[in-house]
Amino acid sequence: MSKLSTILLLVGSNLFMTFAWYGHLKTMRNRALFIVILASWSIAFFEYCLQVPANRIGYGPFSLAQLKVLQEVISVSVFAAFTIVYMREPLRLDFLWAGLCLVGAAYFMFRSAGVAH
Repeated sequence: MSKLSTILLLVGSNLFMTFAWYGHLKTMRNRALFIVILASWSIAFFEYCLQVPANRIGYGPFSLAQLKVLQEVISVSVFAAFTIVYMREPLRLDFLWAGLCLVGAAYFMFRSAGVAH
């Protein structure tokens, strides 16, 4: 259960992170920069409320390196969905190539998961 909890918390935190970092590009283009920064920090607070517990729960069931690669795979996946659904930008082959590179990274991080660290 802790592995699934970790993954779900990471997905949630990455949703908040993606909106904090990029959501303003669609909705706040004409706002003063300090307003955008405050809004982004406000959203990022919730990202941290999920990211920190995800790391605490996940460290142990996952190694530190596995936890980081898992976070990156989730981050790029959430970003790709955000780009298509929210920003209405087309899916490009570069997402596929980046995704395949991350699948390779995940493979190498998790292939010896049964072996003691």
